Amino acid sequence: MAAKGISNTMAWIILGLLIIGLGGFGVTNLSGSVRSVGSVGDQEIDVNDYSRALQREIRAIEAERGEPVSFAQAREMGVSDAVLARLIAAAAFDDEAQRIGLSVGDDVLHAEIVAMQQFRGVDGKFDRDAYRYALEQAGLTESRFEADMRAETARSFIQAAVVSGVQMPEGYMQTLTDYLGQRREVTWAVLGRDDLTTGLPVPDEADLAAWHEAHAERYTLPERKRITYAWLTPGMVLDSVEIDEAALREAFDERAEEYNRPERRLVERLAFPDEAAAEAARARVESGEVDFETLVAERGLELADTDLGDVTRDELGAAADAVFAAEVGDVVGPLPSGVGPALFRVDARLEAQTTSFEDARATLHEELAAGRARRVIEGRIDAIDDLLAGGATIEDLAEETEMKPGSIDWHDGMSEGIAAFEAFRAAAAALGAGDYPKVITLDDGGIFAMRLDEVIAPELQPLDAVRDEVAAAWSTEKLVEELKKQVGPAVSGLESGASFEDAGLTEDASRTVTRRSFLADAPAALLEEVFRLEPGHVGLVGGAGRLFVVRLEKVLDPDPDDPDLAQLQGLLRQQAASGLAQDLFQVLANDIRARAGIELDQAALNAVHANFR
Repeated sequence: MAAKGISNTMAWIILGLLIIGLGGFGVTNLSGSVRSVGSVGDQEIDVNDYSRALQREIRAIEAERGEPVSFAQAREMGVSDAVLARLIAAAAFDDEAQRIGLSVGDDVLHAEIVAMQQFRGVDGKFDRDAYRYALEQAGLTESRFEADMRAETARSFIQAAVVSGVQMPEGYMQTLTDYLGQRREVTWAVLGRDDLTTGLPVPDEADLAAWHEAHAERYTLPERKRITYAWLTPGMVLDSVEIDEAALREAFDERAEEYNRPERRLVERLAFPDEAAAEAARARVESGEVDFETLVAERGLELADTDLGDVTRDELGAAADAVFAAEVGDVVGPLPSGVGPALFRVDARLEAQTTSFEDARATLHEELAAGRARRVIEGRIDAIDDLLAGGATIEDLAEETEMKPGSIDWHDGMSEGIAAFEAFRAAAAALGAGDYPKVITLDDGGIFAMRLDEVIAPELQPLDAVRDEVAAAWSTEKLVEELKKQVGPAVSGLESGASFEDAGLTEDASRTVTRRSFLADAPAALLEEVFRLEPGHVGLVGGAGRLFVVRLEKVLDPDPDDPDLAQLQGLLRQQAASGLAQDLFQVLANDIRARAGIELDQAALNAVHANFR
């Protein structure tokens, strides 16, 4: 069976991936008698394909992490297993395509290659030399490239046959829609500290100790890295930076347009094809028949299309006098413009602004000093690097340079001090025992170097260190408990049909909610409780020192006119179908592998891995 076409994109994906995989490594083939690392059925997994795929994956990880990755590290991350699994799957589908006779005909393949623009010469025609050169750069022969194209195309046809057109049963989708769209009418009241009619108990030492122990996770410090560092920021060297008067004057002159701005207007302009059309539009505005916005809409434009921003007299040219004489909100014209006769609307008047050198001096000095401080620090990086390379410690840097020492028990989530810098947080997260200090730059132009002293295991803070927090949490929970006891009789009345007022409660809200609703200022558990209740029943939900007394009034079907639900249903349908298609694809892949059989050559795999060490 012959396929009738393959895309240029697919062919270049094959070629491109091979070139990327080889880039930076050199086009290297494993020599010797070993040709494959395994097989699926009659399809061998080429040893060089496996090596190149490993190279490509490792390079991708290095690019993402910004640092070299050894093969041992990559293997621990499961890279070699993932690459081998992909090649096994590809070989399985190649074997299946061969079994059912699925292939791309020679004529079709030839026509596709000849038509590829990437292989054309300066005359626009297919250039065999260009074709051969591109393949040589990828370490491929013509026969190998064409075989890869045939195989990839055949695999894509088999995959498409499985995953295309998959649809979920309507009953399944209706169940999801009913669940997410079901509505519930609820009424609730909220009670707080002021509603408690009895006194709030005071905790003793035993109460606090028991709470502290029962909620130890709240008061346990996470794993931390004790880091010693030295850093230097522009702010630390500002006092040593001198900016002379001439430099300030020069900077002021260079920014003259910023400090001396002429009078301007915020203006919108609507151009017309000729003077008569512009006059007619102006007359309609003056008569009150239309406003400027309507004129813009009639032309199929948005107001943003007419906005000129703030303009000076020079920028308006011949229209300047009329526009600058107009009041805010006036429409003037027709006036000449670069795009023909136009009406102008004045949106705001911006008066001229003049800033003297003396008024700008402080700002200019701060900016110039900060820039010079960054350059001073940049100029010292090499010397600090040399000190570190020579065995200097973090403490030595603090003694021999302007860098300031510091220490921090860092953990994820910190944002104070030096941990406010993303560069420090990223470096701290990656820092390991035995890492040598190196100079790292900060976002503001500063630098730092760091050393890991120890990793501190998670530890429970002693009660004395968190006594106030424990006491507050205990009191909050006890308040909710006392409020629940207090509203017990009211709950019985509410479930018997009494109104909130009759039950002695003040109704706080009454609304219709779905499982997708967001209830501001209410605990998340409130919505869960609402969908647990039966109609007429009451639930009690505590949170942040308040008690919510909620009664379910009625259960309603989904709103058929809810546009959000309709959109969500479409997304769910797509996601469910995609998930089912992936499952079917995996079932097919597993079946093909089981029928064809898999054989792996561990010696060949080890030989490939040895080249990465």
